[in-house]
Amino acid sequence: MDLNSKIYVAGHRGMVGSAVVRELERKGYKNIITKTSKELDLRNQIQVANFFEENKPEFVFLAAAKVGGIVANNTYRADFLYENLQIQNNVIHQAYLHNVKKLMFFGSSCIYPKLAPQPLKEEALLTGLLEPTNEPYAIAKIAGIKLCEAYRDQYTCNFISVMPTNLYGLNDNYHPENSHVLPALIRKFHEAKQSKADSVEIWGTGSPLREFLFADDLAEASVFLMLHYNEKQFVNIGYGEDLSIKDLALLIKNIIGFEGELKFNTDKPDGTPRKLMSVDKLFALGWKPKTNLEEGIKIAYTDFLSKYS
Repeated sequence: MDLNSKIYVAGHRGMVGSAVVRELERKGYKNIITKTSKELDLRNQIQVANFFEENKPEFVFLAAAKVGGIVANNTYRADFLYENLQIQNNVIHQAYLHNVKKLMFFGSSCIYPKLAPQPLKEEALLTGLLEPTNEPYAIAKIAGIKLCEAYRDQYTCNFISVMPTNLYGLNDNYHPENSHVLPALIRKFHEAKQSKADSVEIWGTGSPLREFLFADDLAEASVFLMLHYNEKQFVNIGYGEDLSIKDLALLIKNIIGFEGELKFNTDKPDGTPRKLMSVDKLFALGWKPKTNLEEGIKIAYTDFLSKYS
C-alpha cells in the first residue's frame, strides 16, 4: 500500500472510519475513496457492485456497520443481524470479484463467549455461548471474520480481520438510548451538570470491568496491520488494561465537573462481567497505544461540546 494507492474506507463518517481516514491522511496517503450512505447504500448488492466496477479500489478498510449499545443491540435484533450481514457480504464479495489487493474487516469484542477466560485471546472465538443482549450483532461479526477466512482459503484473497475493544473518541454516538457506555456517561454527566441535578443514574451495579481504546489509536494500529500483517488469524486491538464501570463513571464525573451523586440502577442489565482483550499478539508485532483514558476522555468531551452544546 503506497501513498498513491486507491484506498476505500467504508463507513468514513463513523467514529472508526473517520479515524482511519485521519490516520491515512496524516501518513500522506493521497487517494482515499469515501462515499456517504446516501451516495452508496452498502446493503444494496447492485450499488456495491457498481461502485467497485467504477472505482476499482486496491485496498479496503471495511469499517461500515450498524452499531449501538446494549439497548440498541437488544431492541433492534433483526436489524443488527440483517443489515450487518448485507454490508459485509456485499463489500467482501465485490472485493474478491474486483481483485482488491487487501481488505481489513473490523469486528467487535462482543464476538467472544460471555464467560470466556480473561483476558480474551483470539483462540477463544466460538468456544462458548455469547452474551444474549448483543448476540445478533456478534453473530454478524463472526460471520464477517469467517467470510474473510473462507475467501482467503478458497481464493487466496489477502483479507484480514481485526477485533477492536470498546472504543471512544471523535465522532462518537451520544444518543441517550442507543450509544455505548462511555459516550452515554459523558452526555449524562454533562446534562446533569447543566441542569444542576443532584444525581446521575448509572445502569447496573457498576461492577463490570471494561477496557477502552481511543479511536485514533485503533486507526493507527489498523494502518500498521494493513502494512505489516498478512495472516489468517484475526488480531485483537486493545489497550491492555480495564476498569470498573463505577471507576469509569467517577473519572468522567471528575473530568466534566459534576458534583452530585452516582445512583446505580440494579434493575438494569450489567452485560458481560468482564471484557479485557489479550493484546499479546498485537504488542509482539510492534504496536502499542499512545492515548491514556483520562487524556482520551478529555478530547472526546471537547468534541462532544463542539457538536452537541
